[in-house]
Amino acid sequence: MKNIEHIGIAVKDMTVSKDLFSKLLNTTPYKTEKVETEGVETMFFKTGETKIELLSATNENSPIAKFIAKKGEGIHHIAFEVKDIEAEITRLEKEGFTLINSTPKNGADNKKIAFLHPKSTNGVLIEICQEKAH
Repeated sequence: MKNIEHIGIAVKDMTVSKDLFSKLLNTTPYKTEKVETEGVETMFFKTGETKIELLSATNENSPIAKFIAKKGEGIHHIAFEVKDIEAEITRLEKEGFTLINSTPKNGADNKKIAFLHPKSTNGVLIEICQEKAH
């Protein structure tokens, strides 16, 4: 794993959260994107070398809607950048981690992504991601 790529935060209201995080980080978001397959709207902020991804549900059946209903707003996941996502999935499976995605899928911000189940990572949802070739 190369570095922490971003921290994902589940939010109920993207407009309210945009204002809050713009004031907190003293910057504006550099990107917003909907990922229809996941039922999520994303908004990215960059502060220094760190990215913060806000996630809000676009429908009541999305994983973010279910997360907020169960746990409320807050940190949803930590994403680590990897050089070769397929090789990393294989390595993590061999190490005994439970993967939610055994093959990469398309995510926001031009990334291929896969998630590790929090039951195998001390209750923290971990995302691994790799930049897609342009």
